[in-house]
Amino acid sequence: MGFIELFLLAAGLSMDAFAVAACAGLTMPKVNMKKALAIGLYFGIFQAVMPLIGYLAATLFADKIVAYDHWIAFGLLCFLGGKMIISSFIKDGCQDRACPDEACADRECPGGKKPDRSEASVAPARMLPLAVATSIDALAVGVSFAFLRVNIITAILFIGITTFALSLAGVKIGNVFGTRFKTKAELAGGVILVLIGLKILLEHLNIVSF
Repeated sequence: MGFIELFLLAAGLSMDAFAVAACAGLTMPKVNMKKALAIGLYFGIFQAVMPLIGYLAATLFADKIVAYDHWIAFGLLCFLGGKMIISSFIKDGCQDRACPDEACADRECPGGKKPDRSEASVAPARMLPLAVATSIDALAVGVSFAFLRVNIITAILFIGITTFALSLAGVKIGNVFGTRFKTKAELAGGVILVLIGLKILLEHLNIVSF
């Protein structure tokens, strides 16, 4: 797996974190750089650590299933990518600031329900569950790294740094534009993971060569 593929994979994996960061940015009257950096670090660190855990766990079994390694990588990436694509079409609880009721003030949710106007909290009790939830997919990808003989140090650095940068950008984008780009990011991330999985399989079957 080359640098371009690693970067695209890292970008695809980080889209969940980007979406959550955009929701956090939406609650900030103005972007708080200290909190934005904390959000980026939470997501970046967990997104880097999870693949390492998956890689170390799968290394114990990699030699026993070497004949099926590319099928496993293909299946994992397509499953994760498909989940992100489906998720991009499902509305969740993070509302944009647009409201059909003209009487609503800015950043009030449709239907008249007022959100918490306090700035996004970066307390461990709030951030740790979010960081774990958005990095579970990376754990599965770490399993595929073991089967593909990927340089794990390079891979987790790519994933961690990319997630940190995109989460930081997500806070700003969510604050300025709301969450209008959130679903598009999830859709793009899912497509990237599926395409990388397909490429890995086709290369293994000697159908294509890059």
